[in-house]
Amino acid sequence: MLKKYIGKISCLLFILCILMARLPELMGCGSPSSASQENDFWDMSSEESSTAAGHTGGNASGEKDSAVHHTGGNDSKESEQKENVWKNRKEIPGLIYEKSMELSYAEQFQVDYYEGGYTLLKTKVDENCFLVVPEGKEVPQGLEDDIVVVKRPIQNLYLVASSVMDLFAALDGMDAIAFSGLQENDWYVDAAKAAMKKGKLVYAGKYNKPDYELLVSGKCSLAIENTMITHSPEVVEKLQDFQIPVMIECSSYESHPLGRVEWIKFFGTLLGKEKQAEQIFEQQVSIMEQAASDEKTDKTVAFFFITSNGLVQVRQSNDYVPKMIELAGGKYIFEDLGDPDSRRSTFNMQQEEFYKGAKDANYLVYNSSIDGGVRSIEELLGKCELLADFKAVKEGNVYCTTRDMYQQSLSIGYLIGDIHAMLQGDKDGEMKYLFHLK
Repeated sequence: MLKKYIGKISCLLFILCILMARLPELMGCGSPSSASQENDFWDMSSEESSTAAGHTGGNASGEKDSAVHHTGGNDSKESEQKENVWKNRKEIPGLIYEKSMELSYAEQFQVDYYEGGYTLLKTKVDENCFLVVPEGKEVPQGLEDDIVVVKRPIQNLYLVASSVMDLFAALDGMDAIAFSGLQENDWYVDAAKAAMKKGKLVYAGKYNKPDYELLVSGKCSLAIENTMITHSPEVVEKLQDFQIPVMIECSSYESHPLGRVEWIKFFGTLLGKEKQAEQIFEQQVSIMEQAASDEKTDKTVAFFFITSNGLVQVRQSNDYVPKMIELAGGKYIFEDLGDPDSRRSTFNMQQEEFYKGAKDANYLVYNSSIDGGVRSIEELLGKCELLADFKAVKEGNVYCTTRDMYQQSLSIGYLIGDIHAMLQGDKDGEMKYLFHLK
């Protein structure tokens, strides 16, 4: 009888040990498996991003995840080989290579030009390349399986990557989009709202639940997704089964703010509007140069969001948001947070850890792109009482981003200008994408 009870107790202790080992994961800490979802928060509707935020973790101390612990010299060489392979121009039967697009900041896409007006588009996360065939030209024979043919004029696109809509609107390319991954009320891009109101653009489901029947009957030619789709491979497979190719836009992986903006060249090439895209990009560079400050300050900024389960989400130090703060003349409060070799852009940490690292920050900026933001200091403190002891709260230096910012890819220059004005103490000045909390 005693042996029987000892056996049961041993079993219970074993189960308890397992639960204790998994406790940090169950509480939302240190879960690397879904960390890449964080890169896409500014590319999603607030409903989708807040859902992801509730399940996303990160190693708040900045240590590498378990997946990184196993990285050795061989993995590094393999990564370098992959880097070289994707950047190499692709030999296409029947076509003669001319040149590749010169990029100033973007590192996540490549454009190769061939004689006859043919263009090959590649992104780092796509397994496929996209051959853009000019109107009236023949599709080359003997193409490899990883080359997807896209014919001009570009029509009937299914646009799920919401941050791209702003680029299409700027390129006068709205007629190319027939299907939206957001409903009319979720859009902050005027051109998209107007197109949906007129019935020229229709809702075809979000990234993980597309309306396949609608897309097929509407002769969808291409689905442009953000990197969230990598977490739903079954959707990609089903779209492809219906002969709808999938392109993954990954501008959220760019480390420089203008790298994101330079993606307008990628989509300008798709639409055959390269010159217009180049002009818009140069305008944005000029706006950023005017907004960027040569005068560096010691003022520190924390950019954060409180998740639905009470964690604090901050940007990784090598993300483009800290770079914008630097360009505006400030310093990001977390100088060495995260793994510079990972694609993760954010980390989740406990409120106590955020307090320890950011309580002395000169400015707090709350990221409203996920939960719709806050309108007052009182509302912010309702999400996290510890913030009451922060230097920025005591001195009244707390700001919030506007909800439309995450859909405005061409907002970066203006946002840097807003951050610069904030650092100069201009609390009552007119800003485009920040507002002062009282």
